[in-house]
Amino acid sequence: MQLTLRTRRLLAGGLLALACAAAVLRLAGPGAVCRAGDLTDIPDDAGFLPRAQTAEADGQKWVALTFDDGPSRNTGPILDILAEQQVPATFFVVTAENNENWLPLLERIQADGHQIGLHSCTHEYSKVYSSTTDFWADIKALKEKLAPYVTDPEALTWLRFIGGSTNTISHRYGGSRIMTRLKEQAEERGYHSIDWNVSAEDAAGGHPDAQTILRNIVKDAKERNVCVVLMHDTKATDTTVEALPDIISWFKENGYQFCTVENLPR
Repeated sequence: MQLTLRTRRLLAGGLLALACAAAVLRLAGPGAVCRAGDLTDIPDDAGFLPRAQTAEADGQKWVALTFDDGPSRNTGPILDILAEQQVPATFFVVTAENNENWLPLLERIQADGHQIGLHSCTHEYSKVYSSTTDFWADIKALKEKLAPYVTDPEALTWLRFIGGSTNTISHRYGGSRIMTRLKEQAEERGYHSIDWNVSAEDAAGGHPDAQTILRNIVKDAKERNVCVVLMHDTKATDTTVEALPDIISWFKENGYQFCTVENLPR
């Protein structure tokens, strides 16, 4: 059967839409039902630029590499590269079932001088964002699971909201003001939240190769003096490990100093 040009274009468009939807679902994690546009826009400066205005004004160049949703089998190789390159990073961790076997790596993350940040116990939007009470219950459960591997879980005060602080998925479960309330409560409880302004897009559909990941980062970073880079250390992001040496080299060659999120210039 021969297909007309119009039919072929419609089929291609449909396949592209399905691929985009699948990518967003992978980003959202288990239990989530979301659409393109639900997640925090990339780049999103809202979560950290107030802390970096001085550096921007003075022309200082800083980069904080961050990894979400680990630990996994890829966390160890990432730590090896960071150690070889003598570069610090921040890991926003999850303690869901698929992370449990890798939680002992948190001891090495801390011992190597990296920062551990809070992300989620379950990474399930429908549970985490059902109410502010459910969100803080998830953070409490996260800390409890971290306790055997982290010196002082209560000292972990930096968090990254799953989906970013301007996502719209949370609104579907907890109402239109849930994220506003959560950010207010986080500040009242002594937490600091941070998004990103540079994205590897390494958790997107299609498993981008290492060169694509590097290009994505350079595209977002090249006009910025202060960069917070979103990457992932999940079992599905092997190419992030492959790209990491070149990512670090690019920032070094372009005059950036590396730091953890908590050490971004104030």
